[in-house]
Amino acid sequence: MAERRGKRRPAAHDARTAAVRVLTEVLEQGHSLSAVLPRILAATTTAEQGLAQELCYGTLRWLPRLQAVAARLLERPLRARDLDVHALLLVGLYQLLYLNIPSHAAVSLTVEAAAALGKEWAKGLLNAALRRLLRERDALLCVVDRDETAALAHPKWLLQQLREAWPSQWPAIVETNNTRPPLTLRVNALHGVRTSYQARLTQAGIAAAVVLHAPTALTLTTPLAVEQLPGFAAGDVSVQDAAAQLAAGLLQLQPGQRVLDACAAPGGKTGHILESCPGLSLLALDREPERLRRVAENLARLGLEAELISGDAGTPDAWWDGQPFDRILLDAPCSGSGVIRRHPDIKTLRRPEDIATLAAEQQRLLHALWPLLKPGGMLVYVTCSILPAENGRQVATFLQTQLNAREDVIDVGWGHAVEAGRQILPGENGMDGFYYACLCKI
Repeated sequence: MAERRGKRRPAAHDARTAAVRVLTEVLEQGHSLSAVLPRILAATTTAEQGLAQELCYGTLRWLPRLQAVAARLLERPLRARDLDVHALLLVGLYQLLYLNIPSHAAVSLTVEAAAALGKEWAKGLLNAALRRLLRERDALLCVVDRDETAALAHPKWLLQQLREAWPSQWPAIVETNNTRPPLTLRVNALHGVRTSYQARLTQAGIAAAVVLHAPTALTLTTPLAVEQLPGFAAGDVSVQDAAAQLAAGLLQLQPGQRVLDACAAPGGKTGHILESCPGLSLLALDREPERLRRVAENLARLGLEAELISGDAGTPDAWWDGQPFDRILLDAPCSGSGVIRRHPDIKTLRRPEDIATLAAEQQRLLHALWPLLKPGGMLVYVTCSILPAENGRQVATFLQTQLNAREDVIDVGWGHAVEAGRQILPGENGMDGFYYACLCKI
């Protein structure tokens, strides 16, 4: 009698085929890297996951330059149905130009990955292109880098907007966008102070530095998995950029206040608000139920509670109980132009016409939430954008139309005073690019 065999499990991806599958979804279907990567990594060999992630982030970070190099190496463009081969070529170029992988290994393993994609015919093409780069690297890059978009690895429209908004700072912004981001922690003030947690890190052999202006922030010298952080599972610490940690302090919280965290997912600021001031009544709102589950998971790890509601912040009649709020945090949907170093796919997925659409949505949310605020209350408007249309100009327009609103000027040592509110640029004090404005109801 023949032995019964179970259903054969598909082979796990190696780093390069995993990266190609991620990049293909991002480039062809317009999916975000953060949405695609976890699913593909779950089907990737454990030992290869770190490299796969690096290949995805790095290739997207330098995509305009890599695409320009690829165009010089190919006799003619690949067919649309061979986008996976094109993505594999980009992955190979990234390894040769930016990683310390021996060139012979980078070439051979990239070429072999074509077989896993079912594209045996592409092996010769990939081998020839990658070896030509090794032979002609300096000359090729000299030609490619004559084009500013390729040299700076930013789309032309974004470079233009950065120049107009930040004529002196734009080169530093672009340089920061093309770097790997730091891993910054938020120490849970309910469990201890920053100095004590830093000492725990030192005992564990983990080096970290305090972040200026953010009293709960520590930045690790070398990023590592959160599972290696002392007390992470117990809620002693969370991962959150220092600029995002400024929100809770700007709210000027007091026990007993009723607080709305609009657009709350994934819940970093929600947790920080509750850590900062026990005794609040907090409602965390997000329009996507799946993202709201992430808020619940983060609060559960921290041992904190809030009322969670799925709904559109712009249509409060569908979810608001009529009780006004003392404080509202509006973390508005935006271009993400201040966090490109963390989300390099923004440079590929964002379009210039998106900015006007986002600005209109931000105005809709501001005007919809303003009536929910008590007289004497405060709304803190925040984005992770560095574009005036979403920030200072946006708030100035709101103040002109809402006669019972006034700006509470943020008088601090961080960021730049703009038309209204305050702007942090990427990399300043190690922080991401964030915008804040405090609006008080008269």
